[in-house]
Amino acid sequence: MATNGESASPVLPKEHRTDGIAQKFVEKSGKAQDKADKAKDKVPGGNHEHQGPAGGFDKTPIPYAPPGYTLRFTFHKAKDLPMADYTSLSSDPYMVATLKTALPKRHKQDPDLTFRTPTIRRNVDPEWEQSWIVANVPASGFRLKARLYDEDPADHDDRLGNITINVPTIGNEWQGIHHKEYSIKKRMGSKRAYLIRGIAVLMKKDKHMSGNVTVSIEMLGRTEGESGGRMYTAGPCNWSQHFSPLIGRLTGTKDPSHPASPGDGKNGKQPKSYDFQSNQIQLAGPVPEQLYHRYVEFKPFVAGMFTSHSLRGRILNRALHHQHSRIYNYDRSTTYGSLPFPSKDLTKQFLDLVHYDQGGRIYTYVLTLDGQWRFTETGKEFGIDLLSKHTMHSDVAIYIAWSGEFFIRRLKNAWKDPEDQDTHPPVDMSGGPPEDDPPKDPSYYQLVIDNDSGTYRPNAELLPLLKEFMHKNLPGLKITTLDCRKDEEKMGKMKTEQRERKKAEGKGQVYVQGNSSDSSLSSSDEEDLQAADGQGKQRNKLQQIGHDAKEPKGKIMAWAEGETDKQQREKREGGDDDNDVEALHSHQHHDHHHDNVGQGIEHPADAHELDSNPVQQEVFEKSADGDAER
Repeated sequence: MATNGESASPVLPKEHRTDGIAQKFVEKSGKAQDKADKAKDKVPGGNHEHQGPAGGFDKTPIPYAPPGYTLRFTFHKAKDLPMADYTSLSSDPYMVATLKTALPKRHKQDPDLTFRTPTIRRNVDPEWEQSWIVANVPASGFRLKARLYDEDPADHDDRLGNITINVPTIGNEWQGIHHKEYSIKKRMGSKRAYLIRGIAVLMKKDKHMSGNVTVSIEMLGRTEGESGGRMYTAGPCNWSQHFSPLIGRLTGTKDPSHPASPGDGKNGKQPKSYDFQSNQIQLAGPVPEQLYHRYVEFKPFVAGMFTSHSLRGRILNRALHHQHSRIYNYDRSTTYGSLPFPSKDLTKQFLDLVHYDQGGRIYTYVLTLDGQWRFTETGKEFGIDLLSKHTMHSDVAIYIAWSGEFFIRRLKNAWKDPEDQDTHPPVDMSGGPPEDDPPKDPSYYQLVIDNDSGTYRPNAELLPLLKEFMHKNLPGLKITTLDCRKDEEKMGKMKTEQRERKKAEGKGQVYVQGNSSDSSLSSSDEEDLQAADGQGKQRNKLQQIGHDAKEPKGKIMAWAEGETDKQQREKREGGDDDNDVEALHSHQHHDHHHDNVGQGIEHPADAHELDSNPVQQEVFEKSADGDAER
């Protein structure tokens, strides 16, 4: 009984021996109901709304929260960082910041917001002065964790430590943080890097053992809008371009900007220069809420590949992460840039990254939930030895905003509708490529963008939202969207025209299709690819056995892919079989017209990314079949 106005604590009744029986009965009945529901879905003509594999468009709404605040995070500099390179007693530092709040996510797999600074070369006292503007940070505060790394393209990036900033609450009166120094936590840093710094301190090459990072956080006011349930990057529009001679050699992409002299190289042979470019642009958010798509489980093993729940899934997941890090490789050749907000200057920069209308290029792209646009040139020359293209671009993200392909065309008249005039390609026009430099005015260009991605199957009904978002970020550019199902004939015709123009104008680029057994992206890739190209040393039998023992990844991947039939792959990869490839792709395009599970909405055909790549599809299909056999 309660006394002195205090409420008594609730008294739990004693557990009866029948309670456990009842609980078991409830659990078993629930399992039986689940089995019955699954069996019902399998009945032909049954009363069920789900069709096709799980995934694609997800209509889950963003949980409501009141509008938050817009903050500017500025990473000024670091001081007395550990030395990852003992030869120069320095590092190549960069910082990756992750922002977390109490806001609930639509799904737990949705990634946190991140920001990466450029790399400062050979410096233990780097000055970045990089800003990151984030909208809808809730009043309940945030936790910012910034990890410092030493960039090492030839190996893995060494950790140099981290800092953590916890702010429990913010509001209009919050004064922010101004040029505050935070001590770097060494616990997660590279022991080798701190050992080198310790030796340098003992030798009086440096005075301090512990480093710090200087950060500012500025309150910019309330975020506009009625809902604050999702944070997003509002600016700046940072971009980066990544060059990879290694991937260029793998895909056989020669760099026309580095011609060789006839007498260069051994035995009078010309050394070949290869290059491959990948691009990233941070677009200003927010990405429309409806642009929300999950990977499609078109094969039983696909879920494991994204979630790493099975042995094969872990192997494929790791391989795709590895491919992403190699394609978007940061090294000394990486170029960076930044613009404060969307403008014609950003549009011009985008056109420069895609080389305007030169060469009939087609690009594969992914748009992340936070508006980062990643894209590389694609086609039959790319992706034969790589796994799913869009999965690689997304870095095996479970949810993204959008994916597909795009290309650029130059217009004859800047003021006319693109549908009512000639364009290049396919028509030869003066005043631009291939004979003249391209005009720089964005109004002379058309961006043709589609939803041709079987990995995520973006919902074509949302193409107008994508177009509106792109218009906002790329002002001055004329944008045309294509539905890969309804506009299949038109899209196929335009892409064929692009490929034909590429053959006609791409004199400086020659594409060769590599053997998958020699395409493993490891520390010995360059050596392997040189050998495959007839350059470098050839291993004898004993050396090859030692090499295989040192680099078992190719053997493991062959097992994960289901031990594909090499002879059949080589036959399909032959340049004379283009028509067969086109026909097979068309067949795949029609065989996967499914509604999204849980939504009842039709989605684009499964040109799945194994996309326009029947060889990749064969790899994944045999991988699934091989599981059953084993």
